[in-house]
Amino acid sequence: MKRKPLKIVVSLILVMVASCGEPETVVTDIVHPDGSVTRKLEMKNGENNFKISNVQVPYDSTWIIRDSLEISEKGDTTYVKRAEKLFASIDEINKDYQTDSSSNKDVSRKAEFRKKFKWFNTEYRFAETIDKTMSYGYPVTDFLNKEDLSWFYSPDYVTEEKINGPDSLKYKTFSDSVDIKIEKWTVRSLISEWIGEFSMLAKGKAEGDMTYEALKAREDEFVEIIKQGGDRFDSLWTNGIILKKFIGEENALKYQTEADSSLNIVSEHLWVDFVRYTQRIVMPGEIIGTNGFIDSTKTLLWPVHSDFFMAEPYVMYAESKIPNKWAWVVSGIFLLFVLAGIIFRITKK
Repeated sequence: MKRKPLKIVVSLILVMVASCGEPETVVTDIVHPDGSVTRKLEMKNGENNFKISNVQVPYDSTWIIRDSLEISEKGDTTYVKRAEKLFASIDEINKDYQTDSSSNKDVSRKAEFRKKFKWFNTEYRFAETIDKTMSYGYPVTDFLNKEDLSWFYSPDYVTEEKINGPDSLKYKTFSDSVDIKIEKWTVRSLISEWIGEFSMLAKGKAEGDMTYEALKAREDEFVEIIKQGGDRFDSLWTNGIILKKFIGEENALKYQTEADSSLNIVSEHLWVDFVRYTQRIVMPGEIIGTNGFIDSTKTLLWPVHSDFFMAEPYVMYAESKIPNKWAWVVSGIFLLFVLAGIIFRITKK
């Protein structure tokens, strides 16, 4: 499934879109009280193409794999591959991520498990974290309010249902408003990233009004220069016009190599190879905290898109608890002894 394109500006008309041909994948982590995790993959594709380099998460021949074929009423064929493996610990999952050869190998991912004993309950925390791809970008919370963020992080089916529902005009207007804010966030993050990377490449020879602090202080000015260029960004940058306006003709000539190299680095950070998927987590016991959504099967889920971890790590976590029945029994017996002692002392008097 494609997510609604996120309009961003380098040339003010770049568009972020999903890759084509990748399987639609759901990753389900079933967390056990001892810290082991049963990981299940369900991958669907119009073609029988499930090479490791084509799927979203690492798996291999050590998994239990089942293949099937689904044919719709219209006669459309869907190839389905299901894979399952029990990981004895989080370390084993992270080892797979460290040697990842899947389509998302270029992003850094890790899993985390914590178990805490609290007498009456034992609490558990499981999280999947994807590291940010930018070093100098702004947190999206600087641009979106609580309601905007809820929409931004919502699964596609949630926003699509609202946009196509009874209040479609209301949600379409709201969606457009969020898109505008996201565009501003993306532009500012790109420019901040360029300033940061350029300053690192020019470090040692840049001084005065060319230092990181000096350029950062003029970030708003750079934004306006980019906006004025409009969809002519590529030609204006190639001809050195944008750079000359920002840092002056002499500096533009002196630092042309660093400027171009830093722009290439920023492009790599933005256009990181990543194929989206859905993450689900099943926790032991009762859920007491999470930043995920609840699907129709009462399972926690998170959409995983590259814009979610562009400027800050994307953390998908769930917390739960299991009552320690023996602790309740021991505490009850202890209270009975205390109560019996009090009664004995009273009657003795």
